[in-house]
Amino acid sequence: MKQPFYALTLFLLPIMLSVNAAADSTTVTESVETAEQTGATIFAAQCASCHGPQGQGTQENYPDPLHGDASVGELAELITDTMPEEDPDLCVGEDATAVATYIHETFYSEAAQLRNRPPRLALQRLTGDQLRRSLSDLYGVFAQVRRDTWSERQTQQGLDAVYYTGTKWNGEDRKIQRIDPVVDFDFGVDGPKNVDGSDAGINGESFHAHWSGGIRIEQTGRYEIIVRSTTSFECKFGHDRNQLIDNHVQSEGRNEFRRMLTLTGGRIYPIKINLNQRKRKGETPPSSISLSWVTPGGVEEIIPARFLVPGWAPPALRLTTQMPPDDRTYGFQRGISVDPTWDDSVTSAVLEFADRACDELWPDYRNHHKKDKRSRDDLLRNFLSELICVAHRATPEQAQADRMIDAAFAANEAETDRIRYTILLALKSPRFLYPTINADRTRSWRAGVQLTLAMHDSLPSDRWLIDAINKEEVDNEPQRRRIATQLVDDARTRAKVREMFHHWLDVSPTDDLRKDEERFAGFDVNVVADLRQSLDTFIDSVVWNETSDYRQLMAADWAMTSPRLTDFYGDAWKPCADDADKAMGRFQPTVRDSNIHVGVLTHPLVMAKFAHHQTTSPIHRGVFLIRHVMGRTLRPPNSAFAPLSPDLHPDLTTRQRIELQTSPASCQICHTKINPLGFALEHFDAVGRYRESENGKPIDASGGYTSRDDEEFSFETARQLGDFVASSPDAQNAFVSRVFQYFVKQPIAAYGPEKLDRLSEQFRQSEFNIRKLLIEVALICSEE
Repeated sequence: MKQPFYALTLFLLPIMLSVNAAADSTTVTESVETAEQTGATIFAAQCASCHGPQGQGTQENYPDPLHGDASVGELAELITDTMPEEDPDLCVGEDATAVATYIHETFYSEAAQLRNRPPRLALQRLTGDQLRRSLSDLYGVFAQVRRDTWSERQTQQGLDAVYYTGTKWNGEDRKIQRIDPVVDFDFGVDGPKNVDGSDAGINGESFHAHWSGGIRIEQTGRYEIIVRSTTSFECKFGHDRNQLIDNHVQSEGRNEFRRMLTLTGGRIYPIKINLNQRKRKGETPPSSISLSWVTPGGVEEIIPARFLVPGWAPPALRLTTQMPPDDRTYGFQRGISVDPTWDDSVTSAVLEFADRACDELWPDYRNHHKKDKRSRDDLLRNFLSELICVAHRATPEQAQADRMIDAAFAANEAETDRIRYTILLALKSPRFLYPTINADRTRSWRAGVQLTLAMHDSLPSDRWLIDAINKEEVDNEPQRRRIATQLVDDARTRAKVREMFHHWLDVSPTDDLRKDEERFAGFDVNVVADLRQSLDTFIDSVVWNETSDYRQLMAADWAMTSPRLTDFYGDAWKPCADDADKAMGRFQPTVRDSNIHVGVLTHPLVMAKFAHHQTTSPIHRGVFLIRHVMGRTLRPPNSAFAPLSPDLHPDLTTRQRIELQTSPASCQICHTKINPLGFALEHFDAVGRYRESENGKPIDASGGYTSRDDEEFSFETARQLGDFVASSPDAQNAFVSRVFQYFVKQPIAAYGPEKLDRLSEQFRQSEFNIRKLLIEVALICSEE
């Protein structure tokens, strides 16, 4: 009898457990509902007079509406300590928990926020950056004729160099033909030599040197191009017709030439330099030339080989018009304001583009079609029609290009006026400035537009992509995934990814990172410039490797270093010989040290950004971690206050001063979240150097975090913080949400309440692969 009974028990056990679980779930649900009902009653009696019956706030008491992401436990603790303001003891214990439950379920939970303030897709114009990128790629459509042969050489580094002896450019006078890794030569009086130093048969008194290729731009911003030469030269940049420096007659005493340029990341700008050493009466002076630059936030350096591409490079637009800043209140750029300043800037940019089209694009187009039998007017119409179709993201029939071209031809006789008129009509049109006004476009075009807008902040411009769109090959999910996978490896996507990380880490080339010169001797602009490159190369090495693992960003036990950083930061920043094959330029992986290197969290550039002139700032670091890394919200402080001066409490550590200053109950509302995270980074001083003590006292880096689900976590060091962040669902979801918002410039919930959960789960399933996340982001925004 025992055996059948045992079998029956095994059969019934899952059913019994299921019933019990359901009963437990029902009990929990009922308990929450009961607490919520009780909390609603107490809220109406004790809280609504100050916070408003619907939590909307009251002008005389608390004007801010009730919203945030605090957990039930955090709300209950806050209510117990501070509410109601006139007598906090009125609402404690179970009553405080009940009110907290009601507030959380009604105002704070994700479901409540979606219910109370449902996000929607906003009609947005191109941001300033998107306008610049779109014009650059529109220009590039007409410069792709030889792109296939050019692409094969992009893996090489340096500039093509040809050296001639004498005054002519004849073949028999050519003595050297090679790739020069950099342009930095002192030829002296003997002239150029072979690489091995042997004589090349070049007369040092009379010779020509010609360098050609492109400069690879990885980051959008202001660049300074510097050419130093004791010999006459000309430098063309962006296009053969665009002369950047004209020094064909050497002026005595002037050997340095500087030009400021705004350049767009993810592009290669062609450059040509012609050097002419002429025999002169009397003694011919020595000849020399160098090509340098100052990158955004950098210092002057000879342009390294890895930024140079040899041979022919397609022309690239160098736009000088400066666009006004866009709205950033949601944490990412949005094109929402249309005012006279913005309109004037757009008009200026469009007219500048029109000038380039007249001077550069149209002549190149004619030259490429010189065997075409059509009349010049018909060829011009075809040129303008192609331009309009790309700008309006449509086929010629959909774009109705003929209407604009006919109007331009009717109103103008001169060819250049017809071009300018057409371009002004096309590029000031909402069809160009508002890329999502496309309900009448094909499904393939709508998807293609969304994919390139997400990946490149631009319009479809590559001929292979336009052909695929016109063939209706960007229609279904497999097709869109194939396109997105191809787009993610583009240099334009890489540039956008880098800018996203700068935005996420809140670092900018314009940051003032100067520190007390006595306390931090040697922390100068050169160290800061190396730190910027160190951070960028570290991010690149993580994102663009095979695993592309987000967790490495948070917790890697290595960084990228240079000799200058090793000198300043010590042994932990020495290069690791075992990882020499990972070297990126002069930056190499450091030795592995899990206490000092904790991904981007302890990178000295980030630590210096969130620090004061003389001391660390646990508050700034904590706010950065809670908002940017953990994705939590903080209400604005009740009032601004200056940090306590170290001179007032010379015996206290920074942590002790912060604890003293933020001890009032009104401060603790937020600082119970901020301080425990910021304190975990106290081992790193104001320039990011590791330390064990401050003012003779050992560093206390203990801290903690309360998750959205009321789980308590504690850590003693930055390493434990990094390991926690790398595995935290809060941080992972926050990263996914921030990537989506930055790339799409819309809230993810506007695409559906389930999209964040779906995207986060795909992120986890991919082993936190950032490149795959970018593809999934692009696919969501291109769905219909």
